[in-house]
Amino acid sequence: MTTRLIDESLFDGADPPRLVGARCTGCRTVVFPRQNSCPKCSDGAMAAHVLPDSGEIWSWTVQSFRPKEPYRPPTGDHQPYALGYVDLGEILVEARLDIPRRLIRIGLPVRLTTVEAYRDEDGTRILTFAFGSAAEDER
Repeated sequence: MTTRLIDESLFDGADPPRLVGARCTGCRTVVFPRQNSCPKCSDGAMAAHVLPDSGEIWSWTVQSFRPKEPYRPPTGDHQPYALGYVDLGEILVEARLDIPRRLIRIGLPVRLTTVEAYRDEDGTRILTFAFGSAAEDER
């Protein structure tokens, strides 16, 4: 089955993929996704910055209702899913959590992964980034 990433500009092109944000050359602020100007100082240029592939859950919730467009539900319509903020050290990233709900907790070590977001009309699996458990006893 064919797969592709939901937005190539979010990733570094490596295998496995890593998330790419940007760092201000002036004040060193890190953002994700990438942007052209610094939201903090607006003085420095923004340079591509590969983000760490592991961190820990800072906060989380369950997306119970169908999000607004341009959301595309997976095959079989919307199913509730966990999402949260992941602390990657220099930035918090909002992401889906590919972890059984009963195991999710603040401070849980997590690692970057990909999950199916939806399928295109031709059956191509469209993958997005997520974080799964990195704790040895919770995989």
